[in-house]
Amino acid sequence: MAGLSEQQRFDWLRLLRAENVGPATFRILINRFGGAAAALEALPGMSRRGGLSRPIRIPDAQDIEREFADAHRHGGQYVAYGEAGYPPRLAHIDQSPPLLCACGNLAVAEQPMVAIVGARNASAGGRQLARTFAHELGEAGFVVVSGLALGIDSAAHEASLDHGTVAVLAGGIGRIYPEQHLPLANRILETGMLVTEMHPTHTPRSRDFPRRNRIVSGCALGVVVIEAAARSGSLITARFALEQNREVFAVPGSPLDPRTEGTNRLIRDGAVLTGKTEHILEVIAPMLARQRDLLSNAQENGETEWIVDIPDAGLTDRLAGLLSPSPVGIDTLIRETNAPAAQVQGALLEMELAGRARRHSGNRFTASAA
Repeated sequence: MAGLSEQQRFDWLRLLRAENVGPATFRILINRFGGAAAALEALPGMSRRGGLSRPIRIPDAQDIEREFADAHRHGGQYVAYGEAGYPPRLAHIDQSPPLLCACGNLAVAEQPMVAIVGARNASAGGRQLARTFAHELGEAGFVVVSGLALGIDSAAHEASLDHGTVAVLAGGIGRIYPEQHLPLANRILETGMLVTEMHPTHTPRSRDFPRRNRIVSGCALGVVVIEAAARSGSLITARFALEQNREVFAVPGSPLDPRTEGTNRLIRDGAVLTGKTEHILEVIAPMLARQRDLLSNAQENGETEWIVDIPDAGLTDRLAGLLSPSPVGIDTLIRETNAPAAQVQGALLEMELAGRARRHSGNRFTASAA
């Protein structure tokens, strides 16, 4: 896509920060109304039809101006897919961020990336292996992307500084977490990038880390997992990688060490057993020759295919009765209501804006409180 004008960038950020507008909903609205400005005008009516009894919250112009100023104050700028600083592969994942706040050497976003993630309470051996992988991948021409967490993440970033590394933040660029990694973040900026979809002053919460993880895997050709417990954020990243058609590499470990229970399970489930960098390169390197085809043929976000129409009276309430805490696919909802697909999609969009429905990956929906 062509670069955004400053007014378009302003409107995009304002729409993205509006209540109940996530990445998927944002994209549908842009396609439906032809731009963010028109979508912003339509939000009040759509949310009201969806069942919201009060005016939908839309940030005013001063709020967005302050956010741009905060980003600039911390050395950041907002980039959209197709612009410098936005990793090309990330644009093709489900619910890719329309805008990223990025700072540092934006040129590294154009280089092929491999993610390295793992335990925060990593062993000395795990940290050393992360350093070895990261350094040798850098020597081979790959940028290492990770989440700036303790343990494996920080070891991978530290070993990648000479070649440039990308740290994806769960909070804002002005709220480095953990705080002890502020010096590391500053060193990363010299050759690499910090990126986030959050407000520059946002303090990360627990629910923000899975959102960060989908970006980590989405930037990369593959994800290397070193030491992950049975229930860990690293396994969430691996799950996102599989959903995004990325390669998953896992380092085996002792069955007696709970830090490797998750990686051993990944191997059992089909991940590439990985003990040295050559095992990664054997799978990843051939992809470089066909990366352009991989990007052009990548599965587009289902949101862009939606055609929405104003629903008939009563359809919203019928859909509300069909939704539950268990995700259900759009095709099932169309079949159960026996309504035109465009009307079902329009009703679900309005219910999202009203806070009555929540969208999940694969165009699946659950009920949510208004």
